[in-house]
Amino acid sequence: MDIAISILPVILFLVFLFAMDSFKLVSYKLLSFSIVWGVFAAILSYFINSYLLLDSANSFTVYSRFQAPVIEELLKALSVLFLVSLKKIGFSIDAIVYGFATGAGFSLAENLYFLTANPDPNLLVWVIRGFGTAIMHGGCTALLAMIIVGGINRHRIAFTNILAGLIIATSLHSLFNHFYIDPVLQTLGVVVVIPVLFILIFHFKEKGLRKWLDMEFYSEIELLSKINKGEVSNTKAGEYLKSLRERFRPEAILDMYCYLALYLELSIKAKRNIMLRESGLEPPTESDIEQKLKELAQLRKNIGKIGELTLAPLVKMKYNDLWKLKQLS
Repeated sequence: MDIAISILPVILFLVFLFAMDSFKLVSYKLLSFSIVWGVFAAILSYFINSYLLLDSANSFTVYSRFQAPVIEELLKALSVLFLVSLKKIGFSIDAIVYGFATGAGFSLAENLYFLTANPDPNLLVWVIRGFGTAIMHGGCTALLAMIIVGGINRHRIAFTNILAGLIIATSLHSLFNHFYIDPVLQTLGVVVVIPVLFILIFHFKEKGLRKWLDMEFYSEIELLSKINKGEVSNTKAGEYLKSLRERFRPEAILDMYCYLALYLELSIKAKRNIMLRESGLEPPTESDIEQKLKELAQLRKNIGKIGELTLAPLVKMKYNDLWKLKQLS
């Protein structure tokens, strides 16, 4: 009974978040990785905290309020940073799920250890740990992940996003550990506030994602159609490309045209797949996708950084655009 109370709430909340993702952006494999990393982070933080506490002049209470939250949130954040570095997280929605999964894994390991160390604690302690501490761990890492990915998608400086996310997650964790109010009331607040907060965030973020898909999807289809029909010269994009003829060699211009056309084709397919998943349909399997991705990479290499910067008004290759293309492979 004790172990069920300490583990089930955070697992059920993770399932709830996963179910809320109507775009089905979350991978089972990466979700499992996030949970496993959370468990590993809990074990590692136990040894680090134990070692530092021995050399610390502070009491356990002071240490748990100020130093432990920094170490624990930093270790949990490494999972998010690893996935971001591989461009495995595209939007704030999946960032929240992966972040919460890491926090869930951390709390599962922490509560199992606590059960071993305290085989017969008061039932109220398990209610507080299961509904309060465990949800807090998941919520802090989820907010951190959302801040990091949201900032990158808005083209903000990555280090600033990471620092802001760590400060907020650590501050909330520390505030929870202070127990300024009655632990039962604090746990009740966590159970009520965090689900409502994430429901509102999911609603807002999914609305923004749909807007992004609609705007870019149809504009890219229109431009690609013009290129395929040989009518691109009548568009603003065509006028811009014609203006480049005086600055680049003919073969470089050809590579730019091919790069633009192929990028638009792949970008449209990536967005189509996201829309199909939202509708509950499985995207089609296309045998030539890998070859086209390799061709795009080669064309990108051919035009070089100067060509890429020149095409920046037409071809967006920011963080979520690169993530979007990786979903095709």
